[in-house]
Amino acid sequence: MQFLLKSRAVAAILALAALGVCVFVFFILSREARGPSPIEQEKVFPIYEVIGKSVEGRPIVAYTYGDGATHLLFIGGIHGGYEWNSVLLSYQLMDYLEAYPAIVPEDLTVSVIPSANPDGVFEVIGAEGRFTAVDVQAKTGAVGTGRLNAHGVDLNRNFDCKWRPESMWRGNVVDAGLAPFSEPEARAIRDFVLENDSVAVVFWHSQSNAVYASECENGILAGTRAAMNAYTKASGYPAVDSFDAYEITGDAEGWLASIGIPAITVELSTHETTEWERNLAGAKALFSLYSGSN
Repeated sequence: MQFLLKSRAVAAILALAALGVCVFVFFILSREARGPSPIEQEKVFPIYEVIGKSVEGRPIVAYTYGDGATHLLFIGGIHGGYEWNSVLLSYQLMDYLEAYPAIVPEDLTVSVIPSANPDGVFEVIGAEGRFTAVDVQAKTGAVGTGRLNAHGVDLNRNFDCKWRPESMWRGNVVDAGLAPFSEPEARAIRDFVLENDSVAVVFWHSQSNAVYASECENGILAGTRAAMNAYTKASGYPAVDSFDAYEITGDAEGWLASIGIPAITVELSTHETTEWERNLAGAKALFSLYSGSN
């Protein structure tokens, strides 16, 4: 009788163990099937977000790293394939942030919009998605190719700062759109900046070899000058208060200044290089500037 009771006890224990294994396996399989929970998903970086689409329907994507309260934004490629090296520089920063996530201070969130004019990039590259400098060789064509969006609008003349229906680029008249933010690419940038309450925005361009402050009607913001000085000190680019080679209206940086958000324009020295080390140093200087822990 005692032996029988022990056998039943052992059998019960084994049955419970088997049931536990089954429950555990079921939990693992179901978890894999449904993906990470919302809390877990928030900790997976970068967060990939389609913030809008171009005239031809190509996605405009923002990649976000970190989850601090202060939001810093970098934007490349607003002039598309004409300034394709600004897109490559954005890719390089993204790769660096993924490889070294601890570089983003805990109180900071960093977002990168690598290609703000994907139709203009497509015009030069002839393909969608990421590309390399090799992909661009012998494809650049005439001067200015890929600068405009698919409506023929210069996106950096389509923002609400002293906007006019026509503006200038290197002595040429360019279409600035039907109204401020008439273009979907400009609206995507506007909405993302406002939704995230960005503390500052950096635009990468080429090829004037300088960092420019932004202003609209009321001069340069103190925060803009601080960002410009931090970036130039770290990168070695000259600091320039304002672009005066010709009149520019409707630029994105000026619109940001008009609503109180510091913005700087970083102009690479050529259309072919990313000057990675200089710009990494500049980005790190801004991480330090906007982090309360430093």
